[in-house]
Amino acid sequence: MGFLRLFTKQAPKIKVASTKKDGFSGWVKCTKCEEMVHANELQENHSCCPKCNHHYRLSAIQRIDLLADKDSFVELHTNILPTDPLKFVDSESYSTRIERAQEKTGRTEGMIIGTCRLSGHDACLGVLDFSFMGGSMGSVVGEKITLLIEHGIKHHMPVILVSSSGGARMQESVFSLMQMAKTSAALAKLHNNKLPYISVLTNPTTGGVTASFASLGDIILAEPDALIGFAGPRVVEQTIKEKLPDSAQKSEFLLEKGMIDCIVNRSELKEKLAFFIDFLSSNCKTPSPDKEEAKAQAIDEMIAHSKKAREKNMVEVSSK
Repeated sequence: MGFLRLFTKQAPKIKVASTKKDGFSGWVKCTKCEEMVHANELQENHSCCPKCNHHYRLSAIQRIDLLADKDSFVELHTNILPTDPLKFVDSESYSTRIERAQEKTGRTEGMIIGTCRLSGHDACLGVLDFSFMGGSMGSVVGEKITLLIEHGIKHHMPVILVSSSGGARMQESVFSLMQMAKTSAALAKLHNNKLPYISVLTNPTTGGVTASFASLGDIILAEPDALIGFAGPRVVEQTIKEKLPDSAQKSEFLLEKGMIDCIVNRSELKEKLAFFIDFLSSNCKTPSPDKEEAKAQAIDEMIAHSKKAREKNMVEVSSK
């Protein structure tokens, strides 16, 4: 029996936690530089490779934890749920896809919105979650973004949106495409109210998201080596019958062409956002009643002065 036991497969023992002392346990090979990196190092470095700076994808919750001050994030509009208005079916029904995505992520949709403190600044923060149907923008995502922007206008707060998306949600067809115009119109209102909007592009940001709110920021930031574009590289190659350069549609290429303003390492993102909020938010502070009254009085005096000048001019013309 002892001899036969040598040829019997033994189930490996699973350890709950691992440290560097565990030998190969907890080590992973970086998908970019192929160097061995310990999981603990990745976690401490915000899921960025400490050797080549490759930025791995974060979940929406991880992104909120990265940007919002501790225990300051308050989620808004959790009661908005997706529906299947077109009864869409491809290889399976849209409603089945939604249910599976909800079970997988523990979220009801691919967008989390709320208010938070960011390095002491009050801000409206929205984050797309790529793990929920590729972070695609359907009716609920568009509605949540619009409501977040309206909340920012009402409470005089800057808006930050972090994008990670494959684009519009094809299962909702025209309802999804309408969200491009809807979110863009809401941002136009925010701009008219002189409130800042900062767009953060992460890997990947494509399709209808890139063609709408993601590209409309007063400041557009991107993480290093992020795929950003409208059509994906394979679709472009199939259309033009040529292979794109490796650097095409990457954040560094877009920075060179003036499509984005700045590339920021993840470890510096919160600090950089706080800087731009400071820079842009001189108009974010609610004007004091005294200043508003003085401004209204000055406008009334200008109107009265202009009216007197016109009346005087009319008298002079009639006398001639």
